[in-house]
Amino acid sequence: MLKKIIYLFFVSLLLFCLNLPAQDQKPFGKNVKILFLHHSTGENIWNGGVEKWFNQYNKKNNLNYEIRETAFPNDPYDWANYPYDYWLLWVKNAGKGHKGQPTLEKLTKDYQVIIWKHCFPGSTIEEDIGKPSVQSDVKSLENYKLQYTALKKKMKEFPQVRFIVWTLALELKGNIDEAQAKRARAFVDWVKNEWDEKGDNIYIWDFYAFESEQGLFFQKKYAAGDGDAHPNAAFAKKVAPVFCKRILDVIEGRGDTGNIMGQ
Repeated sequence: MLKKIIYLFFVSLLLFCLNLPAQDQKPFGKNVKILFLHHSTGENIWNGGVEKWFNQYNKKNNLNYEIRETAFPNDPYDWANYPYDYWLLWVKNAGKGHKGQPTLEKLTKDYQVIIWKHCFPGSTIEEDIGKPSVQSDVKSLENYKLQYTALKKKMKEFPQVRFIVWTLALELKGNIDEAQAKRARAFVDWVKNEWDEKGDNIYIWDFYAFESEQGLFFQKKYAAGDGDAHPNAAFAKKVAPVFCKRILDVIEGRGDTGNIMGQ
């Protein structure tokens, strides 16, 4: 009887812990170095006023949150920044480097916050074939999930660093079909609801939600041009401040309790 009571007690305690609300984490200090890795979509958002926002916030609050951006991967690597590429550079070639690209072992020595994302061709997700491979550059849900699982494990090796991952940038209607768009949404849902975990050092910024506005495609009104899925200047100016606020949440310990859209 005593063993049964003890067993039930620990089961109840475990269930209680699993249902506890997310807790704020310890904030970083006054000096924080932030790195934003991106290609052209990210550059457009950056140009919407990210650096200016942080300069003003620092001045107002006597802080030194230093944010910089860089294209990643860049020459001589192919212009591709999809799940496969991050897996190849940071997991398969961990600690060694590949085609001149910095590893996480290197980046985490210099930055306390690292932000990474994919460009909109990442939403051209093809149908699964039932043979997932982490080493495949085919854009499919089954491959993406394996690559993200490996990337999460890798990022957790650096608990002193906080990572922010953008949800997928989207293509315009006509550039991808409805089936691809539905798979893109399914991947985003998986990332937010299953892949992301409370209490670790990895956080989400839900860029997809801004671009899609609950639809399946990137909203045409936000596009840089006809058939061009890069965000226009007005959209970039609109979302840059909430991107900054999301970074701020992560820096100041509200990564799990703050809104993943930065609102």
